[in-house]
Amino acid sequence: MKLTSLYLASLVCLCLAISSCTSDDVCADLLCPTGFTITEMNGKCECVQEEGTDESISKFGFIDADETWTSNNIYILNGKVVVNSGVTLTIEPGTIIKGAQGTGSLASALIVARGAKINACGTAAAPIIMTSELDNIVAGQMAGTNLDETQNGLWGGLIVLGYAPGSFEGDVSEFQIEGIPADDTFGLYGGTDANDNSGNLCYITIRHGGASIGENNEINGLTLGGVGNGTNINNIEVVSNLDDGIEYFGGTVDVTNAIVWAQGDDAFDVDQGYAGTMQNFVYVAGEDSDHGLEIDGPEGSAIGSFTFMNGTLRGLNAEIADFRKSSFGIVSDCKVVDFPEDADLEIDDDESSANFFAGTLQIKGWEFVSSKPVSELCNDTSPSGDDAAFDTQMELDNASVSSSSIGADMNAFTWTYTYSKGVLNF
Repeated sequence: MKLTSLYLASLVCLCLAISSCTSDDVCADLLCPTGFTITEMNGKCECVQEEGTDESISKFGFIDADETWTSNNIYILNGKVVVNSGVTLTIEPGTIIKGAQGTGSLASALIVARGAKINACGTAAAPIIMTSELDNIVAGQMAGTNLDETQNGLWGGLIVLGYAPGSFEGDVSEFQIEGIPADDTFGLYGGTDANDNSGNLCYITIRHGGASIGENNEINGLTLGGVGNGTNINNIEVVSNLDDGIEYFGGTVDVTNAIVWAQGDDAFDVDQGYAGTMQNFVYVAGEDSDHGLEIDGPEGSAIGSFTFMNGTLRGLNAEIADFRKSSFGIVSDCKVVDFPEDADLEIDDDESSANFFAGTLQIKGWEFVSSKPVSELCNDTSPSGDDAAFDTQMELDNASVSSSSIGADMNAFTWTYTYSKGVLNF
């Protein structure tokens, strides 16, 4: 089928007005997405889809050779699609990927196995969009019209696995990722290479995912298992995922400019000794969201210490943060706004409490925009914790903050679906 919509032409026409694009010479200098050509039709330059190109391509099973997904097609994940070790999947800017409905073993997901690479870098003007097959979005659009942030669990999500180390129970060197059945060996992650490279993820928006594979076992929007710091990840959005937005299982990868809106569980989740840095992040709660941050510590003898910095958390109906299971790390320069009066930031186990007072868990430079004092918003609920001492230390660590240096830079998120819906005006 041919597509001759003016919205495609507007993406690529560099003329000051459509009427000026009537010369064959001008048309010849313009660009169109893969699978389209510029032509002069009815006195205007337009992108016309080439004969023989497909609107949708079904994908299932293993990708065993390098391939490229192009922006003129919509790719349907009919179950799990696994990029095998040694293979690189390239995804063009503006490409739309849709996951089919299904739960359990039939849940759809795009999985990048250990030793594989994904080069998926959109742009602010043409992000890569991963959504449900039920979404009526078509090529060239930034969003459909029939789904919103309240609809989740309609497909799985994006899972990237690597050979970077984690801290696993029993001090094993590898582990099976959450959301993939135990007998699927492509779900293994972990190793000894902190510099492992799984590719590039840039300007990607992941929507309406989180399909369940079992009781209390759903797929996250973006799962990063043992991903190394040779991997480049920036400008990631997760909207309306049934489980967590972004979850780190060990690994050392750094992430810049991440936003999660209306997830069903936690926005940003740390597990198994994650030792990377996430900088400039935003969380906006939905009706059923749980925590902005859920921070778990190492499960084995290896420590691993992460850093989160410059985040803005907008709570609405949710909790602020939960530090538990011997958590280590630094969370600094964050801004907390619009949380309910009964929301709190809490430490809920003795080990995390001890780490806080020893300085290996630091929560510093936060601004709490609230009518309640820090002592009421922050609680040490661990069985033998000292809540009064915790409150005092939190007041000291967060007393002298400058609004100009804390929180996220919202200008980094103007490309997102979340921004387009007007929920970042705070």
